[in-house]
Order: sequence, then structure tokens, then C-alpha cells
Amino acid sequence: MADEAKAKGNAAFSAGKFEDAIKHFGDAIALAPDNHVLYSNRSAAYASLHKYQDALRDAKKTVELKPQWPKGYSRLGAAYVGLRDYDEAISAYKKGLQTDPNNDGLKSGLADAEAAKPRARAPPSGDSPMGGSSPFGNMFGPDVWVKLQGDPRTRPYLQQPDFVAMINDAQKNPNNLSRYINDPRMMQVIGVLLGVNLQTADPGTEFEGEDGHDTEASSAPEIRMDERPRSATLTQAASATAPEPEPESEPMEVNDGEKEKKMRKTEAVKEKECGNAEYKKKNFEAAVSHYSKAIELDGEDISFITNRAAVYLEMGKYEECIADCELAVETGRSLHADYKLIAKALTRKGTALAKMAKTSKDYDAAIEVFNKALTEHRNPDTLKKLNEAERTKKELEQQEYYDPAMADQEREKGNEYFKKDQYPEAVKHYTEAIKRNPSDAKVYSNRAACYTKLGALPEGLKDANKCIELDEKFVKGYSRKGAIQFFMKEYDKALQTYQLGLKHNEGNQELMDGVRRCVDQINKMNRGDISADDLKEKQARAMSDPEIQGILSDPVMRQV
Repeated sequence: MADEAKAKGNAAFSAGKFEDAIKHFGDAIALAPDNHVLYSNRSAAYASLHKYQDALRDAKKTVELKPQWPKGYSRLGAAYVGLRDYDEAISAYKKGLQTDPNNDGLKSGLADAEAAKPRARAPPSGDSPMGGSSPFGNMFGPDVWVKLQGDPRTRPYLQQPDFVAMINDAQKNPNNLSRYINDPRMMQVIGVLLGVNLQTADPGTEFEGEDGHDTEASSAPEIRMDERPRSATLTQAASATAPEPEPESEPMEVNDGEKEKKMRKTEAVKEKECGNAEYKKKNFEAAVSHYSKAIELDGEDISFITNRAAVYLEMGKYEECIADCELAVETGRSLHADYKLIAKALTRKGTALAKMAKTSKDYDAAIEVFNKALTEHRNPDTLKKLNEAERTKKELEQQEYYDPAMADQEREKGNEYFKKDQYPEAVKHYTEAIKRNPSDAKVYSNRAACYTKLGALPEGLKDANKCIELDEKFVKGYSRKGAIQFFMKEYDKALQTYQLGLKHNEGNQELMDGVRRCVDQINKMNRGDISADDLKEKQARAMSDPEIQGILSDPVMRQV
């Protein structure tokens, strides 16, 4: 956007990066070729780099686009002064004064140009900086204060009373300059007024030779300022032609449109603050009104839009909330807004979609939006909302799939396959029965039996535990669990399981048989009537037991 490029140009100009400023103003002109302010600003940047022909071209374009704008003539006059065409400069300043007779900048420029014109024609006087008429007299003209103020090296000196008195004395009588030669501030002033750097020699700087060709400064011996007398330095500086007054770098103009834009932004921020206050008071209608006014004043700040979306969310107006969030995302992407703000808008939209969801499929849209928000910015709050949406979706799917009648049919089919010893097919139907009715303990018991037949003992143990969890009085669950533990040769645990089942049904023959088998195996192990392989397996199981591991990790036990 032209305004963005112009702002970058203004910032670069203020930082003294004139090449960058020219580039940014050029980009802005490409987008808004009829904006006279852009040409004026670039003309100032060119003048700051002493590229007066380019500055003149842009100044003429400024006047062409807006002949009644005084600043254009100021730029034009400054460019002519830089080119030492004082007649044209005087003419430009006078034309500008015709449009604005009270313009101080034009009056000052005209006075400087008229003062510089006779000096440019006068022959040089005196060869010595200390004797006769001083060759530095032309430097201390009426524009000296402007130059010193415009250069960052000398600007701080203007706050020093003795420095101001020194410059005033040099203006009144240039021959008194010899009194201040040993003051480094005066050397800095002479360098600024002559347009050269008297502090150090830059080997990379190019100079124009007498024959019109460029000669490298590095081709001559380098002499530092602290290695030669100041009088020699001044003589060398005086031998150069003292430059005439150059156009000072002026602040960038802010047109009426920009002023109005800034005012609107300020008003928008005030409206946002009012909206925030009303939101905290739960005055949602008033908050929406303030945020809406802020959006009207400044539609480029998406925080106003997301704030209004938050109010709509609190009010239960989910459609309006979603619309605002979509507007915020669209606006934010076009303006390259902070990704965190875009992520916030997407999260808010996902929240609204989740609150509107009634079926498991409705949550798909919310989950998709939450995932998009996480790609913009991985926020813990967004991740939490995503997990909640996925969990709720799963619960709804189970509720929607719930059908006890269909579960009974699938269980019967599983029983038929179990009787035929077709255990994989039986597991398939038992699993479908569990999906249809996850609270049926019998189905878990039946599937545990299938897993036992298939040798999938850990899976069978999980189903047996689930069966007991759903119905602790269902003794078949204890029988299934005890049998699996027995096959896993965990006889002590199996015995405990059978005994626990007998508490609910003392006369259950299957449980009593299980107790008897476990006791027999335990007695054999106590007598040592056990194979070497079984002994190793028992030892390995014992060492992997969490309780045993806890005992062995005790520092006292380790010392023993």
C-alpha cells in the first residue's frame, strides 16, 4: 500500500537513511503516481544526498500536480539553489509567495538565494585563513543556524551558550575565527558548512578530479586530523570552493487525509476502551455499540472486530460471532496482521461452532477451525478447546450409536460363533455389541472368554476388569479374570480373584474349582515340585511386579 511505503520512507528519512527513503518513496509513487506529497518528499531526500537534478525533477512534478501548494515551490527553489541557479531559485520562491505570502519557509529561502547570488559572482579574496579578509566569511551567512540544526553532529552544540556566542562572534567578524581554531566544535562546524568531513579521511570516498574523471581518495596518502596542524587543515579546507547554501532537510509533510486518518484512529481506540469497560460490566449491548463505532472509524484494526465477536459469543449470538471472526481473519490476512490475532479470531469462531453443535458431525467444523488456529499460533487455550471438542464428539458418537436391541442381536451372533469355535468372528460381533451398548457387562465377559481362547491374555484381562467394574456382583466376571490370571501363572492373584467372587456367590462351583486349582499349584511351588522353566518364569514375573520393584528400590533394602 502507498501509505505503508510512504511511512517507511518517512522513517528512513528521519533516521538519515536517504537512499532507503528514496526507494520507499519510489515504491509509494508507483502505487499512487498522482500524490504530490510523495514527489515532494523524494525531492527532499535527493537534495539531502546532493542529487539536485533528481531533486529538481521531483520538485517540478510536485508543482505540476498541485500548483497552489507552497511547499512545492520551496522544494523547487531548494533544488535550484543546490544547482547554483540562483535566478531560477529566486523566481521559484517568489511564485510560491504569490500562493502564500506569509510562508516563512519561502521567505527564508528567498532571502538566502538573494544573499548567495552576489557571493557566487564575487572573486575569492585572500589565501590565508588567518590574514586579511577571511575566506570563511561566506560560510557564516544567515542560513548557518539552519545547517547546524539540520546536522546531527552539530545539533547538540546549539544547547551550549558558549558555542552560540562563538558562532555569533564569527558571524559578526569572520576574522575572529582564529580565536576558536583549537576548539574541536568549530572544526566540526567548518566541516558541516563546507559539506566535507574534517575528522577522518574515508578511503572509500570518491572525489571528482580537475579533468572530470573520478579519482579514489585512497590513491593519495591518508593523513589523519590528529597527525597534522590545524592551520594546515584550515588552509586545505579554504582552498576548496565554499559551497553555497544548500536546501535543509525538512520534515515530511502530512497531508489532510493522513491527519484525518490519525484522528479517526485515536477516536477508534477511545471507543474500544469504552467497549472494554462496558464488557466488564456485562453491558453487552453497549459494548457492541462502542466496538461497532471503533470498526467504522478504523476498519484496519482487527482487534476491534474480535472484541465484538467475543461480546456476541457471550450473548449467544453465534452466527454474528462467526461472521465477525471471518471478517477479522480476512482483514488480518490482507493487512499482514499479527498471526496471534488471526489465531485468536479462528479460536473464537471454533468456540462458537462448538456451542452451536448438536450432533457429532457438527463438531467436525469446530475441530477443523481449531486446527487452523493452531497452525497460526500454538496456544494452550486453543489446544484445550480442541481436545474438549474431540472428546465431546466421541461421546456423542457413542450416544448416537447406542442401541440395546441391536447390541443384543450382535451378542447372540457372537455366541453362535463362539460355540462353533470361530473366535475371531465372535470377537468381531462382541465388539459391535459393545459399541451399541457399552454398559453391558455380559458382552465384556464373553469377549474376555474369546481372547482367552485366542491366547490374547492381556486383552482378555482388560475385558474381565471392565466387566467387574460395570457389575461387581456378576460372578462370571471374576471367573473370567481368575482363569486368565491362572493361565498367566499368577496363582496368588487368581486365588484372590476367585475368593472375591465367592463373597458375592458363596456356592458358585466354578469359582470353588478355581480356588482348588490355585491352592494345588501354590502347594506344589512351596514343596519345590516345579520345573526349572516354570521357576525361571515365576522369578521373572516376580521381579517385574511393581510392588517388588518398589521394595527393591528402597535405599535400605538396596543396602541390605
